[in-house]
Amino acid sequence: MTFNNSRRNFLRTGGAFLTAAGMSRFGLMNAFAQNAPDYKALVCIFLLGGNDSHNMLIPQSQAAFNAYKSIRGSLALPDNNAKLLQISAADGTPYAITDGLTSIAPLWAQKKLAAVANVGMLVQPTTRPQYINGTVTVPTNLFSHADQVIQMQAGNPNGSGGTGWAGRVADAVQSLNGSSSFPPSISMAGSALFCTGSVVQSASLIPGFDLTLDGMTAWPSSAAAAKTQALQEILTFDTGMSLVQSANKVHQDAITLNGMLQSLNAGSPLATVFPQTDIGQQLQQVAQIIRLRTSTGMSRQVFFCSIGGFDTHSGESWGQWDLLRQVSDGMLALYNASIEMGIADQVTTFTESDFGRTLQPSGSGSDHGWGSHYLVLGGAVKGGDVYGTFPTLALGGPDDANNRGVLIPTTSIDQYGATMAKWFGVGAAIPQVFPNIANFPTADVGFMG
Repeated sequence: MTFNNSRRNFLRTGGAFLTAAGMSRFGLMNAFAQNAPDYKALVCIFLLGGNDSHNMLIPQSQAAFNAYKSIRGSLALPDNNAKLLQISAADGTPYAITDGLTSIAPLWAQKKLAAVANVGMLVQPTTRPQYINGTVTVPTNLFSHADQVIQMQAGNPNGSGGTGWAGRVADAVQSLNGSSSFPPSISMAGSALFCTGSVVQSASLIPGFDLTLDGMTAWPSSAAAAKTQALQEILTFDTGMSLVQSANKVHQDAITLNGMLQSLNAGSPLATVFPQTDIGQQLQQVAQIIRLRTSTGMSRQVFFCSIGGFDTHSGESWGQWDLLRQVSDGMLALYNASIEMGIADQVTTFTESDFGRTLQPSGSGSDHGWGSHYLVLGGAVKGGDVYGTFPTLALGGPDDANNRGVLIPTTSIDQYGATMAKWFGVGAAIPQVFPNIANFPTADVGFMG
């Protein structure tokens, strides 16, 4: 007996392989409910490795651009690979974005795309003197990929805490999904802490793969039915071993949800064409599941997608440009799909990363930093503006944690996430979702309508 991982049906209709996370605590098959009509979805695109956002959002006022060019040296844009696309903040301050973002650049002028400057993991507002003198509490193990990926997904400066901030968001709005048992929190990139809550079930899906079982067909049909019955007996047999029981429960839930997705995928597929890159396929799967919202009875859903390769210690110029091109193409396709479904103002897509990178280059790349600029896209986004405080680009300057341009964040991940959580309907539960939010002057950075 093997699993069929053919792509021919599931990439067309949006089926998925479920590796499972937390679903064993809940029954999968309640009756689907028709719930609140104001459907909303949050879609995270995690840029694994630490995106060098200094080459994604570039200041264009003369003094700031001169500082940028001087510090960045050979990494400065424009170069032979990337051009600059001119934009401006709402107050007229000039900026540019790399032409790796060409696909979504027009959405800036349409006020559907915004940037949030210098976001990162913080315990509390932090200044350079406080950091250097050790008079302020900072997140543990800064500049470590393994630790910061966990912390940024958890919204916890001291580790995972067992849940992700999007999972806690899903917990807080679970009542809006009524009696539906369809997972409200789904990762398209394998198991992800980001989606794990304390209450709601989450799922991990890999686009293009399903759990249809090879070797289960037989003649006569009674023989096929006997095979299926035997598998069910194996999965439900009480071995007395908790690890085996848990694995069998995950397997059983996976098969159940797989059949659920297949049965729901009847009807016309989306006309929007998605790029067949890995991130494009993940976002296509997101769109297909959103399309099923009426059938599943969902009113609130969160999704996690990821793309790796941003740990650009060398070869950054071309490598980052191409990665951002893939992200941009995928984001545009999902936005167009949301227009096709008539819910463009109900789907918000945003980027996140382990951390930013140093202003000062290291050869043809850059080293691990701290603060990073993020992008937010959707019909409910108050776009065409740069939110937060854009940092001073100076080695050893007021925003530099050392002397290499490791920028101390001026907006916390708590504030970034809480702004979207408020739009999502979390309300008074925001302090439970983001326990450190009270340390910051505002829980709403202002980029959501």
